[in-house]
Amino acid sequence: MSAALGSALPPVEHAISVSLPTWKDHTDYEEGAPRVVDAMVTGYPRFFIHRKIQALSAVIVKKFGNHDKESCLLFPLHKWAEKCRDFIIPTATNARLAQLTVCDPSPSPAIPCIEIHAVIFDKEHWSIAKQFWQHTGLGVSSRLAERALDCLERSEKLSPTSSVASTPLSNAPHPIFSRSGSRNRFYNSKSKFLQTAQPPTPGGTDVVSGKLSNAAMKKANDDNNEDIFDKDHAVYVEERYGRNLPLASAPLAKRALKRRIAGVVIDPHVDAAVGPTIESERGVGLTEDDVWLTPTGMAAIWLTHQAAMTWRGESAGKSVCFGFPYTDTLKVLEKWGPGAHFLGRGDEADLDTLEDIASKEQLLAVFCEFPGNPLLKSPDLARLRQLADKYNFLIVVDETIGSFMNIDILPLVDVLVSSLTKAFSGETNVMGGSIILNPEGRHYEELRDHVVDMYEDSYWFEDAIFMERNSRDFCSRVKKVNETTETLCDYFYMMSEANGSGNGVIKEVFYPKYSTKENYIARKREGGGYGGLFSLTFGSSSNTKEKNGEIARVFFDNLDLAAGPSLGCNFTLASCYAILAHYTELDWIESYGVDRNLIRNSIGLEDVNDLLAAYKIALDKALEVVE
Repeated sequence: MSAALGSALPPVEHAISVSLPTWKDHTDYEEGAPRVVDAMVTGYPRFFIHRKIQALSAVIVKKFGNHDKESCLLFPLHKWAEKCRDFIIPTATNARLAQLTVCDPSPSPAIPCIEIHAVIFDKEHWSIAKQFWQHTGLGVSSRLAERALDCLERSEKLSPTSSVASTPLSNAPHPIFSRSGSRNRFYNSKSKFLQTAQPPTPGGTDVVSGKLSNAAMKKANDDNNEDIFDKDHAVYVEERYGRNLPLASAPLAKRALKRRIAGVVIDPHVDAAVGPTIESERGVGLTEDDVWLTPTGMAAIWLTHQAAMTWRGESAGKSVCFGFPYTDTLKVLEKWGPGAHFLGRGDEADLDTLEDIASKEQLLAVFCEFPGNPLLKSPDLARLRQLADKYNFLIVVDETIGSFMNIDILPLVDVLVSSLTKAFSGETNVMGGSIILNPEGRHYEELRDHVVDMYEDSYWFEDAIFMERNSRDFCSRVKKVNETTETLCDYFYMMSEANGSGNGVIKEVFYPKYSTKENYIARKREGGGYGGLFSLTFGSSSNTKEKNGEIARVFFDNLDLAAGPSLGCNFTLASCYAILAHYTELDWIESYGVDRNLIRNSIGLEDVNDLLAAYKIALDKALEVVE
């Protein structure tokens, strides 16, 4: 297949996806099969604790806790560690906080000292604590952990009497998942699309006399990250397409990111560097001061929800999750605050239900995606805006799938959130998110005050530098991906049962051009496209579920493209989305129209003819099952 099971996608140290090449790999991962979880060198960062973070966690547990009985989660800010402790304390009653400050021992350090805030708890409560890490996206970056470990190693060399000790973080369950990729031809291999190395064999660390020896620290660094390549190779891969800003320029990188986002949101055809304020045809003046950077996309959603609740105070009501969402969004609304109403179809009937609810209770906010993941349906934002104005609630929209480039929705929302990890970055080697307030929104002033009060910049500076570099060609990449994806989807739709002319392989194509098209077109920019994501279901309405499932599995197992979690990569990435995101609730998702055998496809920068050829091979194999 395209890459070895468990290897990093792409093959770089801070990759945010992992190769799961076959259907069985997906299901075995969810079942916790050792052949899969033991092969994994990395995973999506909110679901898989990066090996660098595991190594740093081991240092901290050894120093502050009992490494045989305790685990910990690490955060860049004290306030986030407190929030994690508050979340788990009803179950993990012994949970406590610890802080470690790590300084560069160089005579002229390039960076300030690093503060790391740990929540330490009994290992038996790992699954509860991990929920906070997964849902909020507030944990430390793998690059922060890497930098801290490097400082500790060099400090150990300079000061052999250091009391810092380390041991591997054991008994940390392998988490449950999401998806991701790169445009570099250097990656090309057998499949023409991607190449990764075989996963390394994990190793342990040596603790000598209660201190971490030089050799042990080096081994912890080597063994606890997917050290597939040497340093020169990693630098080549990550900097092949342009130089990063120097470390001292991190504040400039963050400012450039905020200005770039503000500019593209208002007008993707205007150079965002020409000035701090740009005004759209609808009169929405947006500045970089209306943009906040977050460490992940889920952090943007969690922080927005927190700010909304503090804005409303004790009178804060429930939120509404409108349309079928990414799984963690609903969890945030349900687990924090007064709870949520779930209107999972997001259609006209749900709009009527929403109005009925809003007429009887004061709602806090409606959270939705435009379009949604994985069904690519777009809500009627105009009617949602009317209801919000009438019943005085906020509208928060996640535009990650639609992309700043393709859709113009800020005038109709109060808050726009996004995962910059996806198409904005493209390289699949860094996490990030953003919060944007509509300066023309009716609650802008009060809401902004609460965002400012609660916000503290926790976006690790090296991640900001990589994100800035990666996003320089964001607009041109999105344009190419739009064109390629539309060509592919037109081809699939032509042969689908939904189009009335299927051959029994493709049942339905979920893509904004075909799913609630009118709602998407109403917000589509002139010159914008439909994005790079689509989903396919298989077989026909007359088949049994088992038969349709067989067709889907044969198609997926013969699709010679990268397969794993995430989307918006610069290379094409497929996944058995329902399996990864909803394995324990497949009947439930089908009640909302999400087929358990749905295959999600995120299109990259490859040549459209190469992609068509790969998909046609899989289609032909699936057709053999039909016949």
